[in-house]
Amino acid sequence: MEYTDLYINGAWVKTSERFDVINPATEEVLTSVASADIADADAALDAAEAAMALWAAQTPRHRSEVLRKAWELMTARLPEFANLITLENGKARADAIGEATYAAEFFRWFSEEAVRADGMITHAPASGARIIVQHKPAGLAVLVTPWNYPAAMGTRKIAPALAAGCAVIIKPASETPLTMLALMPLLEEAGVPKGLVNVLPSRKTGALVDHMLHDPRVRVVSFTGSTGVGRKLLRSAADLVLKPAMELGGNAPLIVFEDADLDVAVEGAMLAKMRNLGEACTAANRFYVHADVAEAFTSKFVAAMAALKMGDGTDPTVDVGPLVNADTRDQVAAFVDDAVAKGARIELGGKAPDGVGFYYPPTVLTNVSQDANCVADEIFGPVAAIQTFTDQDDVIARANDTEYGLVAYVFSEDMKRALQVCERLDYGMVGLNRGLVSDPAAPFGGTKQSGLGREGGHEGMLEFMETQYISASW
Repeated sequence: MEYTDLYINGAWVKTSERFDVINPATEEVLTSVASADIADADAALDAAEAAMALWAAQTPRHRSEVLRKAWELMTARLPEFANLITLENGKARADAIGEATYAAEFFRWFSEEAVRADGMITHAPASGARIIVQHKPAGLAVLVTPWNYPAAMGTRKIAPALAAGCAVIIKPASETPLTMLALMPLLEEAGVPKGLVNVLPSRKTGALVDHMLHDPRVRVVSFTGSTGVGRKLLRSAADLVLKPAMELGGNAPLIVFEDADLDVAVEGAMLAKMRNLGEACTAANRFYVHADVAEAFTSKFVAAMAALKMGDGTDPTVDVGPLVNADTRDQVAAFVDDAVAKGARIELGGKAPDGVGFYYPPTVLTNVSQDANCVADEIFGPVAAIQTFTDQDDVIARANDTEYGLVAYVFSEDMKRALQVCERLDYGMVGLNRGLVSDPAAPFGGTKQSGLGREGGHEGMLEFMETQYISASW
């Protein structure tokens, strides 16, 4: 592992304190990584402040071309990044290649958006003054990313921040810091100036991030992770009234109506449930299948899940790798045990294998009761909890009965009915006859306690900009 130190002001910085990164498939130590402290955070903030003054003054076209070069370089090295993702995160090879491709695409998308921070000039109807509106870089941004997408959650924040003209300090998850560190030489090669992007892995996340959020030079905090941690960051951000972008937890319903194409529904359900082994805030959590097609859907879905091969993700024939750590595996097992104790039937899987590695098999539960813990909470693993319904209004009410509002999935061949249902679902995103909604060109984000703001799309860059209005007469 070549890059294991802090990355500050374009240089690799060693620290006396380090922590281990574990391979989830073997439970062996991959390497040790430097752990940042408050002094390191201050050095990164100083570097970012100096770099941003020059970067924000660059033309949008210059910023665009640097980001485009980053996309070209990362695309040429997808296998290298995929291998690193698999080693530290555990996901299967195909999943890792998918993430690396998705991660790189944010550089291309925001290279195109960098030149489109359009403002406007208009005539005030009442006063006759001119209204001039423009968008300016908001300021230094602190980025905090999770372990489930070591590459994509970083590039989804870095690319729009750089497109907007901002400098960033990124704190990657302690379980998976290696991918983000390995990205830094690529950004250097693409032309990103020293100090513009700084990476601070640390075992002191709370204190480190809180310190940076109380530095007046920081104006944006962008976080992806649990709603509980998001609430804490919002409290810290309130002290200096920082601009927050929060992509938080989910509890996605997947609704299969009686007129759905079941082959399409099963294909979509496999994507929505098993992409990244269910370790995603977008993962389908609660399956609501119309009683008329429940048996047929379940049969097809179980067959698809049973066909998946579990093992070390470095083997290209493997579909299902290990979960990221023992705690995650044990929590998934606890969800299954609780559901079974409350009347659920195990149609497939349901028991962690013996031996090394944090594995849990693809699992399908039916007859899941409403009071099962997996109905209220994110499973974050390869477990599908199936319930049935007969009434449209009832299933919409059940789908909306959660504090979360990130994503929902709907399968129906009746487009009029399907779109009516989509509009009544209190979610920021809906997959209609699709099990995949994430796209760099689309605004990703949720309602209620699933977060604030949007990532991707044109909106993603505006999260790192402030709108300025000038009133003028001429």
